[in-house]
Amino acid sequence: MSERLSLTQILLLLGYAVSMAGGQLIFKLAADRAPAVGSLTDRVFGLVNAYFVVAVVLYGLLSVLWVWILTFTPLSRAYPFVALAFAITPALGILVFAEPLSTRLMIGIALILGGLFFVAG
Repeated sequence: MSERLSLTQILLLLGYAVSMAGGQLIFKLAADRAPAVGSLTDRVFGLVNAYFVVAVVLYGLLSVLWVWILTFTPLSRAYPFVALAFAITPALGILVFAEPLSTRLMIGIALILGGLFFVAG
């Protein structure tokens, strides 16, 4: 396995990170449709809705994709791209769910992206 990542590897890893963030959005949609009141049993079983099932299936497929990527990409070079999901997910939460944006969050996202640049660049 080469030290430098190919364009294909980079694109696959970027797609993986974006898809992981998308899965988190779908989980949030599932949570938003779950009952907020009722017995614990009702609330737990209420979490299992169509959005939840879609998110779980997506994560299952992403697990297969991740293992396949690792067949031709060193873990030490691939894993930092997972950090992108930690930057993309809050940004999407702000855009899609109008979640609050703070200076600390912006700085944290910038640090994640800067770290990825140094580790994977």
